[in-house]
Amino acid sequence: MKFAVAIFPTDYGISMTELAPLVEGAGFESLWVAEHTHIPISRQSPWPSGGELPKHYWHTLDPFVALTAAALASKNLKIATGICLVVERDPIHTAKQVASLDHLSDGRFLFGIGAGWNKEEMADHGTDFHTRWTLLRERVEAMKAIWTKDASEYHGKMIDFGPMWCWPKPIQKPHPPVILGGSGPGILKRVVAYADGWMPNRGDVLDRLEELRELAIAAGRTEIPVTVYPKATAEEIEQYQRAAIDRCIWYVSPDGRDQALASLEKLEKLTRPYR
Repeated sequence: MKFAVAIFPTDYGISMTELAPLVEGAGFESLWVAEHTHIPISRQSPWPSGGELPKHYWHTLDPFVALTAAALASKNLKIATGICLVVERDPIHTAKQVASLDHLSDGRFLFGIGAGWNKEEMADHGTDFHTRWTLLRERVEAMKAIWTKDASEYHGKMIDFGPMWCWPKPIQKPHPPVILGGSGPGILKRVVAYADGWMPNRGDVLDRLEELRELAIAAGRTEIPVTVYPKATAEEIEQYQRAAIDRCIWYVSPDGRDQALASLEKLEKLTRPYR
């Protein structure tokens, strides 16, 4: 099982150029960053975790800029979006950003994606909350076409473009792994349809693993890897190890350098016996 670290990369937190080599030196497989372009002040959408929304949600750096810094400051560490809000992004620009980052990192990028929860945030990007999953699927399919074909085109209900040339192509073939985040009732069918991995963020993950395996077999696919966000306890690590979970991710503090270093040290000590 792989162990990973995540952070909301903020303008007041630890720098990515300092954090990335420390994460790599501590033996973690990958470093993940969250994304929010902005948070509307209306605050109509409740935070799924409950309570007041922490300020780091509207202080995040652009994930591709942050991960470029992390990639150049490390050697073997995988760098990842967790998650990229594809429903708020132009697919042609995003396809180029993904391919460029995979190129600059020599094939170390993992593309964690999701449909988001903040209705007002995505509305500011012209996205309807009720059709966001259709939009996400089409944008992923369109990006895959751009990554894998010399002359690419895509014609869907919501995304449509004619033949184009777009380079660079990703170093990873056919493209960086697309890891779909989410825990709703339809998420497993979506994972099997157009993703390379599942990254649930809440709910009982273990009870759904057999359903995921059955759907994958029915679709003619091999077993699909699962990435989880467990509690920082030995019991949770051991539970997920027994279930053959592929990867565990824990957040370090976005609130400053000292806080991030302290939480990273705790995670290194927690995971050390399981390496």
